[in-house]
Amino acid sequence: MSNESTTSHKRQFTPDEWTFLTNYFIGNNYRYRENIIIPRNLGPVQIKTNEEKMVEAFFESCPFKVIMSCVAGYGLGAVIGLFSSSIGPQSATSIETQTARQVFQEMKTTTLSYAKNFAIIGAMFSGVECTIETMRGKSDWKNGTYAGAVTGGMIGLRAGVKASVVGAMGFAAFSTVIDYYMHSRF
Repeated sequence: MSNESTTSHKRQFTPDEWTFLTNYFIGNNYRYRENIIIPRNLGPVQIKTNEEKMVEAFFESCPFKVIMSCVAGYGLGAVIGLFSSSIGPQSATSIETQTARQVFQEMKTTTLSYAKNFAIIGAMFSGVECTIETMRGKSDWKNGTYAGAVTGGMIGLRAGVKASVVGAMGFAAFSTVIDYYMHSRF
């Protein structure tokens, strides 16, 4: 009878014994790894400070991207507007001779008009793209395409639904080509 009772009686481990056995056979998953190899061609590993992380987060934030796109668009629009006004047909079609003051006033009006439009388009595209990237949680070529479609559609909506669809398709295609060109070169 004693043989039967010892074979039917099963050994039960305490929680401490289970922890010891698990650590013995599997190991501790939270231990420091001494055998990490960092290739020398990547250079020394530098850990970022909290200040560096804060500055990086500021430069990658949506409001900063929108403001920078607006400023860059304003500058690019001003350059294109200045060039356009210098070769524009407005001064060539007038019969009377224009004074220098009238020419400069016309150039100022054209330059500021282009600058304002480019700034609005740049800010709108950047804001929509950043919002789409945040909502999707991915950073790929589709964000620019979607943002181009939304921006082109919103710009074309003033001229009607058909113009909105054409603007969306055109701006999305242009945005996709530019995104592909920029990522394939670098």
